[in-house]
Amino acid sequence: MSQAEPTSDSAPFFSSDSEAEGPDDQPAVQTEEPASGVSRVRALLTVLILCYINLLNYMDRFTVAGTILRMFPVCFSVVFICSYMFLAPFFGYLGDRYNRKFIMSFGITFWSAVTLASSYTPKEHFWALLLTRGLVGVGEASYSTIAPTIIADLYVKEKRTNMLSIFYFAIPVGSGLGYIVGSQVSNIAKDWHWALRVTPALGLIAVLLLLFVVKEPKRGAIEARPEHQLHQTSWLVDLQDLSKNCSFILSTFGFTAVAFVTGSLALWAPTFLFRAAVFTGEREPCVEAHCASSDSLIFGAITCVTGILGVATGVQVSRQLRTRTPRADPLVCAAGLLLSAPFLYLAIVFAQASTIATYVNEGFSSCFFFQYVVVPTRRSTAEALQIVVSHLLGDAGSPYLIGVVSDSLRKNDSFLWQFRSLQLSLLLCSFVAVIGGGFFLATALFIERDRERAENYVHADDEPIVVPKSGRSTRVPVSSVLI
Repeated sequence: MSQAEPTSDSAPFFSSDSEAEGPDDQPAVQTEEPASGVSRVRALLTVLILCYINLLNYMDRFTVAGTILRMFPVCFSVVFICSYMFLAPFFGYLGDRYNRKFIMSFGITFWSAVTLASSYTPKEHFWALLLTRGLVGVGEASYSTIAPTIIADLYVKEKRTNMLSIFYFAIPVGSGLGYIVGSQVSNIAKDWHWALRVTPALGLIAVLLLLFVVKEPKRGAIEARPEHQLHQTSWLVDLQDLSKNCSFILSTFGFTAVAFVTGSLALWAPTFLFRAAVFTGEREPCVEAHCASSDSLIFGAITCVTGILGVATGVQVSRQLRTRTPRADPLVCAAGLLLSAPFLYLAIVFAQASTIATYVNEGFSSCFFFQYVVVPTRRSTAEALQIVVSHLLGDAGSPYLIGVVSDSLRKNDSFLWQFRSLQLSLLLCSFVAVIGGGFFLATALFIERDRERAENYVHADDEPIVVPKSGRSTRVPVSSVLI
């Protein structure tokens, strides 16, 4: 290959003057027009807009948990997660091949419309509410599988990690705001329907920002891997390659443990805190719709604060540790899970002595997908596959499992056993957190190799071609016909 070829390949990704000015002037032009095709200011705005949408995403997801509908946590969890995880591979496939901005715009519009429709569902048509909440997963699947890959195509190395951290700040903050909005809006309006009408209005703003501000970056160009040089393989080939990526597989199981614990706590923690307060005599027994709204409010606020502190601390520790070892990211995730396990255990155990101690100890670790171990053209598919596995084995069934274990341990319907059985079942979460930490430790053993493999990935030149043979066409390797 001649030296002129890479220059011509990279020229379209810079300004039109780069070809005329020559190689000596290209660095200055490259600074003005990044290889991704998105300016620095617009790239930063893109991250902030995607963070805002991700916040709405989790805010909408957990609004239900803060309303009267928390009395049916398993129903809504299973319906939503099933639609979400089964549609994620479909949108992951589209996200690796088509314009991601338009796909997300459609998904957010659909998700906002369905959420608004669910707020007008009469209480006697519970099946319609389940259906609309399930359809919300369609929109969220279109966004969650694609948005991180756009950030990955805008930044590299430390900047990518920092920007993804900003993006994932929205998870604990959005989840906490979901509890707050769900509990307080339904309590003020005396009608849970109004709680579901907050995010659709904010979703309309998100769509407008996405369409008129966000610009689609070129896949892989920021990593000196121009989009037209990246070979697009079939979906089955993508899955086959991902199945051989040890870092991806092990980190996926680690995220599954995170999903198991967060899914269980998200739906059962307010109920557990209320039962603990009744058990200690701090609260009177209550069966009304909004009697435990204060627990949702407090839990939501704590989720926001501890989530922000946890992510910020993890980013800073990872940044410092990265100067010493390239395995910093999985090691920080492992440390976060392993350290959170005893605190979670103590929070659950101390609930019988003081609910204040339980509130203080309700912190948890937050990690995210290591984009750099996967080739750019497969990142949406990898994100989707990770969503499927982590939800299928994690929060799709963990709330139900906690409920089943609690019911099996309950000896009678007294307030004592309602609290004690749920307490014992929630202790399972601390053990799952330890297992998740072990998976992230195992990820650290392979992440250097898999990162180097992804960065230096070159599609095999010995690609099968079609040649005539005995009156028929057959696919044979290039080396067998070019001698």
